[in-house]
Amino acid sequence: MDLLQSYEDADIDDDEQLQESLDGNPNSTVSDQSSPDSSPVRLSLPTKSATPKVDDTMLALTVAGDHNRAHSKPINPTQHVVNFNPTYDQLWAPIYGPGMRNHKLGFVENASIESFVFDEQYNTFYKYGYAADPSENQYVGDLKAYQQKDCISVYNIPQHEQKKRKLEKKKEKLESEENGEDDDHVDPTEVDNPASDAWLLKNWKSPWAGKKEGLQTELTEEQKKYAEEYAKKKGEERGGDREKGEIVQDKSTFHGKEERDYQGRSWIALPKDAKATNDHCFIPKRLVHTWSGHTKGVSAIRFFPKFGHLILSAGMDTKVKIWDVFNSGKCMRTYMGHSKAVRDIWFCNDGTKFFTAGYDKNIKCWDTETGQVISTFSTGKIPYVVRLNPDEDKQNVLLAGMSDTKIVQWDMNSGQITQEYDQHLGAVNTITFVDDNRRFVTSSDDKSLQVWEYGIPVVIKYISEPHMHSMPSISLQPNTNWLAAQSLDNQILIYSTRERFQLNKKKRFAGHIATGYACQVHFSPDGRFVMSGDGEGKMWFWDWKSCKVFRTLKCHEGVCIGCEWHPLEQSKVATCGWDGLIKYWD
Repeated sequence: MDLLQSYEDADIDDDEQLQESLDGNPNSTVSDQSSPDSSPVRLSLPTKSATPKVDDTMLALTVAGDHNRAHSKPINPTQHVVNFNPTYDQLWAPIYGPGMRNHKLGFVENASIESFVFDEQYNTFYKYGYAADPSENQYVGDLKAYQQKDCISVYNIPQHEQKKRKLEKKKEKLESEENGEDDDHVDPTEVDNPASDAWLLKNWKSPWAGKKEGLQTELTEEQKKYAEEYAKKKGEERGGDREKGEIVQDKSTFHGKEERDYQGRSWIALPKDAKATNDHCFIPKRLVHTWSGHTKGVSAIRFFPKFGHLILSAGMDTKVKIWDVFNSGKCMRTYMGHSKAVRDIWFCNDGTKFFTAGYDKNIKCWDTETGQVISTFSTGKIPYVVRLNPDEDKQNVLLAGMSDTKIVQWDMNSGQITQEYDQHLGAVNTITFVDDNRRFVTSSDDKSLQVWEYGIPVVIKYISEPHMHSMPSISLQPNTNWLAAQSLDNQILIYSTRERFQLNKKKRFAGHIATGYACQVHFSPDGRFVMSGDGEGKMWFWDWKSCKVFRTLKCHEGVCIGCEWHPLEQSKVATCGWDGLIKYWD
């Protein structure tokens, strides 16, 4: 330790000597004064900068002035951030200027006065001539009356004043009884005049008193005339455009040999030997048969439920035809009852009845066997889609999607509208029952999907995205877990039918050209294939699992609008197009 201390003292002495030598001889260098044993000395040389020198005196004064001004000026009440610590005087300084103008004439704010207090002072002023001024804690108006009344209000009468009034009333009543006067006696003209207080006292009755007795039973001539005009006006508002579509005589023509065979069975009788031959479906390869009877395009086709031995077609030539599939392959009956093109058709569960929706604003229920019209429904709007509730106990419930954005529900037994579902913003295109027929999904021209509880006109799920297009056709997969929707951006989208009704982004079927056409989409009975027509007359088949195109068939000249897979013969498909033909493929 002593050696270290001596070494440190020696270094200090050497530094002092070096400094003294430098002070005495400015021209001397460090190397002249340093010895070999001493450590090197570090000198701080002056730094040089290439930037010009700026006089920041004024800048410092400006910053100091702003700082002082910030601490002296009041705080703006509208600002949200204060960048310095304000003083007490600044925080509680009065607001200068107009402040936040919430009215074109200035600033309006609520006065802290209760409505009861206001009414009290208002009525006191009009009765006694004075009232309390809440802003200055004094009274305004007639101060003499204020002193005489001892500053009472209309709601604050002293007790001795109340007793005095009661005594005066009793005295007046006794005097009137002695004089034989009747207080209830009033001028009869006042009783008959509804503008008088006497009429109000006589006719007024508490709202809790029940029905008023002695109501007017007969209307005057003027009242009758007004009631008729009002009823007429309301009828025009409700059914002004509900005029039924063009009335056409309903008729039907049978084209077969005989309506009943030698055993007395009807021509629509179910075939006894018809049953499914295979569990797997196969893609058809060749054309088997062509039905040509419509003079214009065919808009929809439907196989007879469960058996498919007949096929129903809706034509744009206003006619509906039914064709034999199993035997002769000929047209069996033509149904004529619409004056314009038929838009949609639908069978009931047993096939004995079917429904047609036409552009003549009529919905007709037909007897399949006899061709007679059972009933006609209309709201004055064009029905775009018609469906029956699939439940066996609800085969009398008819739903129709209309051009006026409504889904209308009829009870066919009474012919009355029992419910209207009105939430869409465009014409309704499809109605599809899901979830064991407790709910149904609708699509519309407003590019949205809506899910409804059956019988409740409230949307439980609303699906609308900016990238969505209109979906004019929707089909339910046989296992009822998925919906296939034909989107007008040339793709088929898949939606879940469970609680969320979400879009399945992994499944998308594309390749066909369907933009601008309501080409119908359909599933094979086993759910393995998805098929759809397109605007070029082709029929497209996709594999459900891989979403790849399995096969395409050139079916029609023009648009291939409809397609149906046979319910029993799993390799046969029927298609229809705007060329007026119905083709059967195997």
